[in-house]
Amino acid sequence: MAKTLIAFFSRADENYFGGAMRYVKVGNTEIVVNDMKEMTDADTFKIEMKDPYSPVYMTCIDEAKKDLRAKARPELVSMPASIDEYDTVVLAYPNYWGTMPMAVFTFLENFDFSGKTILPLCTNEGSGMGGSERDIKKTCPGANVKRGLSVTGSEAANAAGRVKKWLTANGLV
Repeated sequence: MAKTLIAFFSRADENYFGGAMRYVKVGNTEIVVNDMKEMTDADTFKIEMKDPYSPVYMTCIDEAKKDLRAKARPELVSMPASIDEYDTVVLAYPNYWGTMPMAVFTFLENFDFSGKTILPLCTNEGSGMGGSERDIKKTCPGANVKRGLSVTGSEAANAAGRVKKWLTANGLV
């Protein structure tokens, strides 16, 4: 039987919502992932940095930009022992400077995704998928990277219908 993993990076603390800063206890990406967990029987893995970015939004984006320019690969709190049992990986993340957070690259580069299907889901406040789909294809040669879903972060709590339609179209619901 085909198994699915939802691997995700999400950031709580101070976030940007359509022109204003707001403190949140659960990040937008995790809100969407929680909906996906209710719709599927997928396993989940949260990609967490050992040394997380600042809880202050403006400082966080500066740190993320510095890591992007340095092509940093932040150390993660933990890593799955293997992803061999999974046929499909839903990869969910916020858009950081036009791509995925560098911690997501750390996760991807740790495994061989040959023959696996990757479904990207990117939360953002208007920048869409950026170049993340291209970056996933480059980082995971041999993977079947499907068309991703862009979810506006400030609408994450109301995105379940769109997410279900996307998961259904990709055979996961």
